[in-house]
Amino acid sequence: MNTFHLSGYPRIGAKRELKFAVEAFWKGAKSEAEVQETAAEIRRLNWATQKAAGADLLPVGDFSFYDHVLDLLCTLGAIPKRFGFDAANLSLLEYFQLARGNATQFAMEMTKWFDTNYHYIVPEWHADTEFKVNAKNLIAQIKEAKAQGHDIKPTLVGPVTLLWLGKAKDDNFKRISLLPKLLQAYAQLLRELAAEGVDWIQLDEPILAADADENWIKAVETAYKEFAHTGVRIIIGTYFASVAEHLNLLKSLPVHGVHIDCVRAPEQLSVFADAWPQNKVLSVGLIDGRNVWRANLSKVIETLEPVNAKLGNNLWIAPSCSLLHSPQDLAVEEKLDGEIKSWMAFAAQKLVELGVVKQALAHGKDSVKEEIAASDAAAADRATNKLIHNDAVKARVAALVKGADKRNSPFAERIKAQQAWMNLPVLPTTTIGSFPQTTEIRQARAAFKKGELSEADYDAAMKKEIAYCVEVQEKLELDVPVHGEAERNDMVEYFGEQLAGYCFTQFGWVQSYGSRCVKPPIIFGDVSRPNPMTVYWSSYAQSLTKRPMKGMLTGPVTMFKWSFVRDDIPLSEVAKQIALALNDEVLDLEKAGIKVIQIDEPAIREAMPLKKAQWDEYLAWACEAFRLSSVGAEDSTQIHTHMCYSEFNDILPAIASMDADVITIETSRSDMELLTAFGDFKYPNDIGPGVYDIHSPRVPTAEEIEHLLRKAMEVVPVERLWVNPDCGLKTRGWKETIEQLQVMMDVTKKLRAELAAK
Repeated sequence: MNTFHLSGYPRIGAKRELKFAVEAFWKGAKSEAEVQETAAEIRRLNWATQKAAGADLLPVGDFSFYDHVLDLLCTLGAIPKRFGFDAANLSLLEYFQLARGNATQFAMEMTKWFDTNYHYIVPEWHADTEFKVNAKNLIAQIKEAKAQGHDIKPTLVGPVTLLWLGKAKDDNFKRISLLPKLLQAYAQLLRELAAEGVDWIQLDEPILAADADENWIKAVETAYKEFAHTGVRIIIGTYFASVAEHLNLLKSLPVHGVHIDCVRAPEQLSVFADAWPQNKVLSVGLIDGRNVWRANLSKVIETLEPVNAKLGNNLWIAPSCSLLHSPQDLAVEEKLDGEIKSWMAFAAQKLVELGVVKQALAHGKDSVKEEIAASDAAAADRATNKLIHNDAVKARVAALVKGADKRNSPFAERIKAQQAWMNLPVLPTTTIGSFPQTTEIRQARAAFKKGELSEADYDAAMKKEIAYCVEVQEKLELDVPVHGEAERNDMVEYFGEQLAGYCFTQFGWVQSYGSRCVKPPIIFGDVSRPNPMTVYWSSYAQSLTKRPMKGMLTGPVTMFKWSFVRDDIPLSEVAKQIALALNDEVLDLEKAGIKVIQIDEPAIREAMPLKKAQWDEYLAWACEAFRLSSVGAEDSTQIHTHMCYSEFNDILPAIASMDADVITIETSRSDMELLTAFGDFKYPNDIGPGVYDIHSPRVPTAEEIEHLLRKAMEVVPVERLWVNPDCGLKTRGWKETIEQLQVMMDVTKKLRAELAAK
C-alpha cells in the first residue's frame, strides 16, 4: 500500500492556543511549564488528527515555539556567539531572545521563506562558526510521539538549504566553506536519531527548486554521500517549483527517496515518472499545501494511477509542501457562504483528501465512490457558479488592448503639470501612509463590528482620529500629508472587504512568524469594485488642509499575494481584474479632488517565481497590472508607490517600467546601500528613500538622518529626491512618531536652506 506522509502541520493550535500561551509567557503571566503543557497538547491533537485521516508517517520537528529554522540552529549549536548563550543548555527565555532580541543584543534577522508569506530566522554564519549537536528537544518529541503509538518521520531543513539561506557576517567569507563542519554535525544528528529507532527522516532541500549556482548543487551531492551510512533512510523534500533539471542528480544520490511538488510544477511528474528508479521512493505532492481549495480527487487519482502501476508501494503521497501554510480546520467556519465553503479544504480536510487518494490507489475508486462523487460535484459547481464568474469583469479584461496601460504623457511632461499646481519645495516631505493605530481606534472598530457602536458614532470617532492626524502633520509642516488610515484594519483586508470576489474566514489563521498570525482574505471569484472604497475618508481629510492630501491604495500584486488566491484562472488575470477595480477608485479619487494617490506594492518582489527563466513573464504582467491601476489619470495627478526592503538591483528596469511618478523605498537599515543601485541605473522618476527605521520606537538623531539624506543627495539628483520614513507608522505610538518626524523635518529644512544659499 502507498505510504501517506506529510512534512508539517499547523502548529499554532486550532484557536491560536500557542500564540496566547507564548505571549503570556513573555509577559510573565505563564510559566515555562504551562507553555510546554500547551505545546504538548497541540502536538497530541495534531498527531491524532493525522493518524485518524490515515497518515502512515507523522512529522516530528515541524512543531516550534517560534520558527523551525531557529530550532534547528539550536539543535546544531549554531546560535550567534554574540548572545553569550550556552546552546546545549538554552532556556526557553533565551530561545525567544534569539528571535526577539534583548537589552544588549538585537534580534536575529527574519525574512520570507522562499515565495511564501512565512518568515524564518536567518542563520548568521561566521568563519569561526562551530557546530555542536544537542538533539534533546527533538528526541523528546520523538519519544512523545512514539509513546502515543505513532510511526514518525522527523522532518528538518537540509544542510545545503540551511547554509544557503543564512548570511555571511564576516568580510571575504563564503558560507559554503562551512559545509564540511556542518555535514559532520548533521551526520552525528542522524546517527543519534537512528539510535532512537528512527527509520525514515525527511531533509528538505528547496534550494534545488531555486536558481542556485553550480557550487551549491554540487554541495547537495557531497552532503548526501556523507550521509549514506548514518543508519536512517533519507527522503529529500523539494517544493515550490520544478526540480526536473536535477533528475539525474537526484537519481544518483545514495538516498531512499525524493518528494516533488506537483501542484506548483505539475509538468515535472511525467519527467520523474518516466525515469525514476523502481527501487526508490517517489513522493508526489498533488494536494495543495499552500492554498485553501478542495482538490479534484478524480484528477488526482487518474494522474497517480499510472505512476502507481509502475512504482507500486514506492509511490508515496503527500501534500505539495508543509501544511504550515494552510489554515487548520474548515469545520469551525460558521459564517462562510455555504457554496463557497463547499469548494474549500483547510489542513484537516486536506488530510482527509489524502486518505481518500490512498484508499482509491489501494482498493480502487469504487471503494471511495461517495467521496469522489462529492469532489466531482464541488468541482463542477465551482466551474460554473455565478458567485465566481462575472461576465462583465471577464469582458473588461478581455477588451484590454495593447497600450491600454499607458499614462497619457511621459513622466517628464507629467511632473511639470504636477509641480505647476503642487508647488512643492526642494526635498518635499511625506509619509508612507499609516499613522498610529491606537487602542482607542482598535476598540472603536471592534465595537462597531460587534454592533455595540452605531455607524454614526463610529464615523465620528474615525473623523476625530483623522482630524488629529492632519493637525499633527500641519504643525510639522509635512508637504504631502495623509489621512492616517484610522478606519483600516489591514492594508489588504480593508480593500478585500469592499471588493466583490473576496470572502473572509473567522478562524483561518496561519503563522506569519513567531506568535504573529494572519488571517488572509480569500479571492474566490472575479473581482470588481461595487462602490468607492476610500473617497469618503480621503475627501474629509482633504477638507481639513490646503496641502495636497495623498490617497492610499494597495496595489494589485500585493492584493493577491497576501491573500489565498483562486487557482482556476492565471494569476495574471486575477491581477488585471484587481487593477481595473483599483483604477475605478483612482479615477473617483481624482474626481473628488484627491490628485496625489499612492498605490502600494510591497509584495511585487516576493511574488516573483523562484526560477529566473520565469521572471520576465511575471514582471511583464505584474508591472502592466500596476500601470492599469492608474491609467486614465490626468497628467497632473501624481501617482506614488511604496516598496518594502528588497533586492531591486536585478529588476530595476521592471521597477522603472511601472512608471510611478514617485517611488518610496526602505533604505535606512542598509545605510542607503540599496539606493546606489537606483543611482547607477539612473532611475528616471522621483524617489523617496527612507531616512529612518520605523520598526523601532527609538527617535533618530539629527546627525543620523542628515547622514542618510546627504548620501541620498550624492546618488539622486536633488530635484528628484523626496524625504520620508522607511515605512508606515501604524505600529508606533504617537509620542515617538511626532518626535521622529520632527527630527526628519528639522534636518530637511536645514538642507533646504543650505541648497538655497548656493
